[in-house]
Amino acid sequence: MMNGLSDVRLTLHARELEREQRDSVSLAPPLPGNRWDRFWMRLHTRRALLELDARLLRDVGLTREQAQEEALKPFWKL
Repeated sequence: MMNGLSDVRLTLHARELEREQRDSVSLAPPLPGNRWDRFWMRLHTRRALLELDARLLRDVGLTREQAQEEALKPFWKL
């Protein structure tokens, strides 16, 4: 299981990514199916955890086991 601090870091990072994405396309009309966009992003960011090396995992405060646990969650689960 992930500890509370790691959960907070992941949540804050996800919010930051959403804010950056929203700001970068602020001139475009909102896309329908925004929920699916979030599902897609969650799937890809979780899979990206599997590719991080030990140094990068340490930077975000995760162990290899925690990264694997998060990466293997279904995309619809928070």
